[in-house]
Amino acid sequence: MVMVECRGFFCFTATPCKGTHRREPDLKKLSSYLREHSGSYLFAVFSLLVCVSLDMLSPLLTKRIIDDVITGGKLALLKYLLAGILGIGLGRCVFGYLKEYFFDITGARIAGNMRKDLLRHLQGLSADFYDRNNTGELMARVKDDIDRIWEGLTFVGMLVIEVVVHVTMILFFMYRLNWRLALIPTAAVILCGFLAVFLERKLDKIYESISEENAVLNTVAQENLAGVRTVKAFAREKYEIQKFLLHNKRYCDLNLEQSRMFVKYHPFFSFVTRVLPLLILLAGGYLIIRAQVPLEDLTSGKVSLDGLSAAGFSLGSLGAFVEYSMNIVWPMEMLGWLANSVSSAVASYKKLKKVYAETPAVQDCASPVVLERIRGTVVFEKVCFERAGVKILEDIDFTLEAGKTLGIMGATGSGKSSIIHLLQRLHDCTSGRILLDGVDVRNLSLGQLRGSIALVMQDVFLFSEAIHYNIRLGKQDTLDMEQVETVSRQAQAAEFIERLEERYDTMIGERGVGLSGGQKQRVSIARAFAKGSPILILDDSTSALDMETEHLIQQTLQKMDAVTKIIIAHRISAVRHADEILFLEGGRVAQRGTHEELLAQKGPYYETYLAQYGSHFPKGIL
Repeated sequence: MVMVECRGFFCFTATPCKGTHRREPDLKKLSSYLREHSGSYLFAVFSLLVCVSLDMLSPLLTKRIIDDVITGGKLALLKYLLAGILGIGLGRCVFGYLKEYFFDITGARIAGNMRKDLLRHLQGLSADFYDRNNTGELMARVKDDIDRIWEGLTFVGMLVIEVVVHVTMILFFMYRLNWRLALIPTAAVILCGFLAVFLERKLDKIYESISEENAVLNTVAQENLAGVRTVKAFAREKYEIQKFLLHNKRYCDLNLEQSRMFVKYHPFFSFVTRVLPLLILLAGGYLIIRAQVPLEDLTSGKVSLDGLSAAGFSLGSLGAFVEYSMNIVWPMEMLGWLANSVSSAVASYKKLKKVYAETPAVQDCASPVVLERIRGTVVFEKVCFERAGVKILEDIDFTLEAGKTLGIMGATGSGKSSIIHLLQRLHDCTSGRILLDGVDVRNLSLGQLRGSIALVMQDVFLFSEAIHYNIRLGKQDTLDMEQVETVSRQAQAAEFIERLEERYDTMIGERGVGLSGGQKQRVSIARAFAKGSPILILDDSTSALDMETEHLIQQTLQKMDAVTKIIIAHRISAVRHADEILFLEGGRVAQRGTHEELLAQKGPYYETYLAQYGSHFPKGIL
């Protein structure tokens, strides 16, 4: 008996691991992603600080030109001051480029990591999550919402940092020049800040609605494009276009509402920024003329304009102050737009948090049992399964020895596919247990459990790749072309593949478009054969095949003595040679036995046989 430790108690192979292994939502904080790329991000911030610092030096040189050169007549200084202005311009070009480049590459890397982590999280969620969420909505999370966060971290984030640093440094220099005059831009910045916070809160709710409607719009478009043949077959183009236009109008209305909100408050920012330099010029001139020098002295000629610098606030200081006020204008103009963009990024981040709040209903045991070799013995013991309070399976009980074949039949909705889902742990049974080689499947790792099963699904899915890629899906790195051709012959797929112009290199369309239903099923069967797993499951996988091709595949299956096979079918010909056949009704086993035994019982299996082949066929003719 194998025993494995599980968070403080022991899990035996005979009993399921009942430990609480709930995986916490693993959405990293943005600061975590920034720490992973701290070197490049800090260098980008450093370059930004250098750019802003150079901007702060330019007004000081303007002050020296007015005070020392124009007013003081020190012409020898002019060439050095002009050289300084040129150096500032060149330095700003270099560090401006480095700032943009490193912000962009850091943001791109962070967005790439976020997409990777999000997709990994989505892949780890259980099947019930995908039953509740549309593909279009999830695509909106992976693409559009990550893009908005990317923008928030790079261009918008860079501007937010630059605005804060720029305004802080300008106010510092302004207060150094004249604290009284600096009160005017301080008041303007505070006013614009309050407006920006107010606007951000207004826009936050709108952006949440825009994000939701974007997901719905993606879903409608994705379904229409994926199901375009169905739409055309039922002549539903007009209806589907109207449905799309309805959501498109809603999406357009929400964006117009966002625009109206932005346009409503943006003029306030523009008004403040246009008035601020004028107020600085008037107040600064007043301070020079009225406060620092008596008016009668100025009018009498006792004090000239050239001597104003001695009074503490010179014309050069006023020129620098006006230049600083012009520099502080653009950050305040940006506040409204930044509030708009930050709201969008925050709304997208909230959407991602909701996705990360989802945890898989089916999870690995903390200390799973690892089998050295899986033989393929499958046991169901009193297995019951419910979803949303509805009983799907009840008291399913059977033993399938390694290398044997089990056939499962029943009407649509009788629970046939649910048995396979429970064996793969796409869902967990409500009661009872499922054993693989004597070990409860809940004690096995999901990787080993699902890796030991090759499944041919009822709904065939093929990737938009070459045929050989789809066949080698389970063993991309180990299967050579000779083996691909071998399994294709076993699945009766080589016959049509080798007639194609590019044979196994033929690219197939989305979900196998370009292949018939039977051809897709044969490629899917070849893919399962190629995996070489100890357990092979065929879920109604020959329904589109002709009787002759199905018979040839059945012969191949009978030769696989070392493989445990579970065959789900509606046609008796698919399960006729199984070692045991289960016939399900209403989620329960209504009949069980071999083909001959079930015919002799004259129950639902016999009635299905008569419906498919008629009473004039002898019972062994299949």
